[in-house]
Amino acid sequence: MSNKPRIIKDYKKLDDEIKEQIKLTYPYGFSDNLITFSYKDGQMISALPFETDDSYFLVKMSIVEAEQIIEDDDDYNDDGNLKNSAKEDYSEKYADVDYMKDVIDDEDVDGDEDDDMEDKYDDEDDDDDDMEDD
Repeated sequence: MSNKPRIIKDYKKLDDEIKEQIKLTYPYGFSDNLITFSYKDGQMISALPFETDDSYFLVKMSIVEAEQIIEDDDDYNDDGNLKNSAKEDYSEKYADVDYMKDVIDDEDVDGDEDDDMEDKYDDEDDDDDDMEDD
């Protein structure tokens, strides 16, 4: 990590623009991307990392909070994935933001990426079942 200032903040206290950029960065939810770190008083904190050109955010949230945020957010569907309409809107809105270019370029806005990932996981599950039977 660079010498950027670390900003530790609750998700609900973030600006809407940062929240939208975080959604683009984590279109499949937050809980699987949480990290833990020791706060200055020694307390262990879980947080979602997010980096901008100027700052390194550690967005405080527990796994339960991360899942609840996604569940309550209308930008995410019932499966916890960012809706294509939100992806398209935010991708267009932040296309000129340098630190978002890689995220936006890696996105598959038409949804084919989701199908490919599902197939991959289905194949892996089938292989695991075969291995258990041996």
